[in-house]
Amino acid sequence: MKVILKQDVRGKGKKGQMIEVAEGYARNYLLPRGLAALATTDAVNTMRLQEKAKARAEAEARAAAAALSEQLKNCQVKIPARGGEGGRLFGAVTTKEIAAALAEQHGVEIDSKKLVLDEPIKSFGAYQVKARLGYEISGTVYVLVTESK
Repeated sequence: MKVILKQDVRGKGKKGQMIEVAEGYARNYLLPRGLAALATTDAVNTMRLQEKAKARAEAEARAAAAALSEQLKNCQVKIPARGGEGGRLFGAVTTKEIAAALAEQHGVEIDSKKLVLDEPIKSFGAYQVKARLGYEISGTVYVLVTESK
C-alpha cells in the first residue's frame, strides 16, 4: 500500500515522502496515529506542489543570502569602545554589538548568531569577522574598533 508520510517515521522515511508499506502497518499504525495519508491522486498532486513551493522558497533564501554577502563586502562597522593603557579594551566586543552597529550604521539586519569570532576582540584595531549566512554562503564584516571619548 502506498502512503505519503506526514511526519518523519524512523526506519521508513522523511516527511513528504511517498513509500510502500504493508497494508496492516499502514491501516493499524500509520493512519490512526496521523503519521501518513493514503497516496491518492489528489494527495500526490498536493505533495508535488509542496515540493515545488519548498524548492522555490529555498532558492529565494539562497539568493537573499548571496545578496547579503555582496552587501557586506562594502560595509565597514566602526565600534567605539572604552579602553585602558596599551590599546586594551575594558571587556570585549561581542557579536551582538557588531550586529547592532551593522544595523545602525548600514541598515543591514543580521542575526548575531551568524557572526563568528575566532577569538574575542579585546584591543583596538581593524578586524575581519566571518558571517555564516546559510546555504554554504559566507561573507565578511570589516570591524574597526576605535577609542571612545
